[in-house]
Amino acid sequence: MNPLAVKVACSNCNLRELCMPMQLDQQELARIDEVVATRRSIKRGGTLFHNGEKFSSLYAIRTGFFKTTVATADGREQVTGFQMAGEIIGLDGIVNDRHSCDAVALEDAEVCVMPFDRLEELSREVNALQHHVHKIMSREIVREHGVMLLLGSMRAEERVAAFLLNLVKRLHARGFSRSELILRMTREEIGSYLGLKLETVSRTFSKFVDEGIVEVKQRHLRIRDADALQRIVNPQVCH
Repeated sequence: MNPLAVKVACSNCNLRELCMPMQLDQQELARIDEVVATRRSIKRGGTLFHNGEKFSSLYAIRTGFFKTTVATADGREQVTGFQMAGEIIGLDGIVNDRHSCDAVALEDAEVCVMPFDRLEELSREVNALQHHVHKIMSREIVREHGVMLLLGSMRAEERVAAFLLNLVKRLHARGFSRSELILRMTREEIGSYLGLKLETVSRTFSKFVDEGIVEVKQRHLRIRDADALQRIVNPQVCH
């Protein structure tokens, strides 16, 4: 968990297009390199930050996969999101200067630490960076609206299909396959995120397998018919 010196600067990181604005010149990138001065390694099951912890930094996920969770009134864990390499985590802390959830690594992970006060300072001078931070915040709001739609109006099959399509789309943007993925989260965690019971998630996966839409071998999943998943989510669309 100790911060480590960054060996690969933002300017030549292969995830730069995903977590940094494209329009920066070399001089501006060099200034951001100074801000993103440390990296942290988190072991699988380890926590990047806790609910109630003082907020000081945003984190760009360099490798690995995270889940964010909150505790419900009766003490259960509610999964609020899954985050992967190239995404920014920690935005929840901006509002009250304290984090409002736990961020737990689902596999060994590494993050770039971006002290928020320095990032704000630099944003005032580099317009593209300020615009990018606003864009990231906006994307989080849109994502939350999407989750509300999932939980409010979709049947179990639609929720699981939408979840898989979203996951594979995000992974594909990072250079991974359009159709094959490793599920880093458990069926129970997927259920918690989608507002479904574990049995319902398992039953839905089995149904998709029986219908030839996906192949599942433990955590390895292959989408055989993405159009069928899309039709489940949006039956009005004709193919």
